Amino acid sequence: MKTFSQKAADVEKKWVVIDAENVVLGRLASIVAHRLRGKHKPSFTPHVDDGDNIIVINADKVRLTGRKLDNKKYYWHTGHPGGIKERSARKIIEGRFPERVVQKAVQRMLPEGPLGRQQMRNLRVYAGAEHPHTAQNPEVLDVASMNAKNKRVV
Repeated sequence: MKTFSQKAADVEKKWVVIDAENVVLGRLASIVAHRLRGKHKPSFTPHVDDGDNIIVINADKVRLTGRKLDNKKYYWHTGHPGGIKERSARKIIEGRFPERVVQKAVQRMLPEGPLGRQQMRNLRVYAGAEHPHTAQNPEVLDVASMNAKNKRVV
């Protein structure tokens, strides 16, 4: 038997739209990262970007379990001495760019390096219900109905 290795020219990418309303953040991010890598396909090859193009809508309505909304901190450094900054998940979700919480969760589940950066370019996250990718005819993936634990209503 020969081992199958996918070529970059043979990759067929689909467009998938996911509604993140009332979906638990970590569970959503793991499903999105799995699809961005292409692990759901039988033709998965670790060194080729053969994942789908993912559109996540309603990112501002994503749920965090427990006390993570207040206790989860996002850190960054300004580059100056003593320049470590932090912001809670609540401040980011209620702030100007709530989609960054979903982007960071997915980014941290993908590999670092050139392939991970290429796969992150296939992710589009929008805070509201509207997206400009209707011309691509994306199919809907209902993450909330995959498992009862994926959805939380407060």
